[in-house]
Amino acid sequence: MRQIVGSKAVDAQAASASQMGRFETEALALAGNRAAPPDLNGQRIDRFHDRNGLKVIMLDMDSPVSPTRGDQEGSAWNGHSDCTCCHPLVLFSQFGMPERCALRNGNVHSADGWRDVLDPVTARYARRDILRFFRADAACAIPAHCERLEEAQYSYAIRPPANTVLREKIAHQLTRLVGRPSQTKVKRFLEDFQYQAASWHKARRVIAGIEWHPGELFPRAGFIVTNLPMEPDWVVRFDNRRGTAEQHIKKGKYAFHRTRLSCRKFRDNEVRLQLHAPACTPATFLRCIALPEAMAGWSLTSLQLKLIKIGARVVSHARDITFQLAEVAVTGPMVYATLAAIRRLQAPPSCA
Repeated sequence: MRQIVGSKAVDAQAASASQMGRFETEALALAGNRAAPPDLNGQRIDRFHDRNGLKVIMLDMDSPVSPTRGDQEGSAWNGHSDCTCCHPLVLFSQFGMPERCALRNGNVHSADGWRDVLDPVTARYARRDILRFFRADAACAIPAHCERLEEAQYSYAIRPPANTVLREKIAHQLTRLVGRPSQTKVKRFLEDFQYQAASWHKARRVIAGIEWHPGELFPRAGFIVTNLPMEPDWVVRFDNRRGTAEQHIKKGKYAFHRTRLSCRKFRDNEVRLQLHAPACTPATFLRCIALPEAMAGWSLTSLQLKLIKIGARVVSHARDITFQLAEVAVTGPMVYATLAAIRRLQAPPSCA
């Protein structure tokens, strides 16, 4: 790091953005260095859980879109997203931490390469005595994925795509209701049954949700394949909270520009994506452990603009240095509480 930052970094200035960019594309992108960044974030998260304790882990897998410009390697037209892009695969926890990610070509299936992302994370949490949950969309409703989660003792809720057999199971709920339809209320019905696809080696539990919306002639139907033993309404509420994964993706997109992969070579963009995860994790640590209650609900963008990237006047005296901050969004007691919490996180001094 001294070669990157330079000998003048301690007293004068750190490395420029162009110098750090060359470090990413010329040093980290080498074949021997690309294996370490994917595991770096998991090691930091394990230290966080060792210190804070962990009883439940909820994993959400999603495949966001990283739009590309020009002739970038791996970029392709994605008909579902209606743009030219790369197609990352990200695995989040309930805390908003990206457990692991992988960059893929823009025209691959949404679940392509899921083993390379899921297996290292499940192996890390296999050593802990905790409850394990997993949620994903229709792309992950494949036999191998369900079997791998069952082997790792995960309770999962995955939305499979609708087909003719599933609709036949709920055919009695798809007929129009008798009487005058409501103009303001949505009528919801749940069905619980066993279903075995042709590619499955055993039958699995499927929960169907049917909704009749005002002004619509036909109902909306969705399905959830799960191994959870809870009541259907509990499983539906659990699956609906998967929207938090979309929020985590947006926070990383706007706060850390996670989807801004502007390098021409695919391997350079791959390294840049892997570096975004360790950059996002410390902010989540700060929000989960060190922030006062009044600031615990702030987004990553709010933390950047209101707490970290703020202007201050530095007054240097003979014995101390004073930072004069303007009380706008962050008050003095909030700053003191944050610094005190960070100080408590430091390891105790070792005995001589």
